[in-house]
Amino acid sequence: MNILLTEQKDKAIDIELVFLKNLNKLSKKIKNRLDKIGFSIEKESIEIVDNICYIGLGKLKGESLKIAFANMIQKINKTNFREIYVNLFQYEKELNLNEIVEGVVLGGYSFTHYKSNTISIQKTLHINISSAKKSKKDLEGQYKNTLTIMKSVNMVRDIVNTTPEDFYPEIMAVKAESIAKENSLECKVFGEDYLAKNEMNVMLAVGRASRHESKLIHLTYKPKKSKRKIVIVGKGLTYDSGGLSLKSSGGLTMKCDKSGGAAVLGIMNAITSLNYEYEVHGIIGAVENMIGGDAYKPDDVLVARNGTTIEVRNTDAEGRLVLADCLCYAQDEVKNIDYIFDMATLTGACIVGLGEYTTGVMGHSEKLKKKMIHSSKKSGELVGVLPMNRYLMNKMESKIADITNSASSRSGGAITASIFLDYFIEKENKNKWLHLDIAGAAYREESWGYNPFGGTGAGVRLILDFIKRLK
Repeated sequence: MNILLTEQKDKAIDIELVFLKNLNKLSKKIKNRLDKIGFSIEKESIEIVDNICYIGLGKLKGESLKIAFANMIQKINKTNFREIYVNLFQYEKELNLNEIVEGVVLGGYSFTHYKSNTISIQKTLHINISSAKKSKKDLEGQYKNTLTIMKSVNMVRDIVNTTPEDFYPEIMAVKAESIAKENSLECKVFGEDYLAKNEMNVMLAVGRASRHESKLIHLTYKPKKSKRKIVIVGKGLTYDSGGLSLKSSGGLTMKCDKSGGAAVLGIMNAITSLNYEYEVHGIIGAVENMIGGDAYKPDDVLVARNGTTIEVRNTDAEGRLVLADCLCYAQDEVKNIDYIFDMATLTGACIVGLGEYTTGVMGHSEKLKKKMIHSSKKSGELVGVLPMNRYLMNKMESKIADITNSASSRSGGAITASIFLDYFIEKENKNKWLHLDIAGAAYREESWGYNPFGGTGAGVRLILDFIKRLK
């Protein structure tokens, strides 16, 4: 959908949006018609009557406003209306333009790449800003930045929704190179020879049975004067069969296991246009975990880049193995890091603990976790904090190696996974690191809020908001 900022109501308008906090000001005729079709402000109903789209909404801000615009565009997309009009002022209050854009762009997304027949009618939302406090120029700048982020979110959704046959490690590397070219970023792509030469044996082992070569991807954004240095590491499992610890039929959606790496691509795709004054490194371990005669096995002992020995008890706990080598690479190659985050669809346990829509945040620094919670509230991405429980550390002990990749107990599985990753965070970076388990938020086989069936683009808005608020 196109969005136009206007200072007058165009004659070509097909339908107008009207927000209702109550029905008292409506004519009796319209009120009766809405009553008959079950319109309810409490249920945030959306109904179209005589070229007017009535939206029931108690709160005209925040997530409520985003969801209202998402639901509106989904309803209007089913009609032949093309030109939609809304006044930025409602009930003597100015609506938040960013929230409108987020709701429209994210709510209007659909993944149709594999559909044989698709018909799309181009629609335009005209937003009247004539009474806005900010100038049109300022609002246009605000709109441009928000649209940049939302387009990146939708790009991530496309990547996550693409099948593993069409999106494997080499394609992820090609995508990274394309993003780098479009955004004037530095891009390095390393293959398995590099992994072997630099003793990244753990990542190498995970991808060993795949016909697709594993790729280590490193994107860098360097402004002229950088105030901070941020590293974001993403799990890019383009498909996860579980390896020899084969998944059940529940593994059919494992194309989503590249969501962490895809989110890194989304962040790096937006960073140049946003003109942030911080150096940002995006590092992705792009790997396919398959089965075969060359597959790594339970009982293997692998040696990570930093020399840590790992007993493999479960080849389906592969994401943390890939992240381990990538975290070591990041800290070796990027010096004087201010913040280091990793993002991964890492554990089903996180979904059990926090629910299906929430990202789990783990780390040592309470101050850093509070900053991420603040960005959660501002961006709209839900997060919940899980404790780095010292009593669970012994669950990761191995009798024959330094650590095992799978805990001896299923309890606290999201936490024990973060404890594993902590082994690969250097001492000086412990309080600069957060682990984000996006397993619940990144992919759902249902629509929710302004998120469609499938990939959501989780992590992009959250991390970009965090970076924006740095000082």
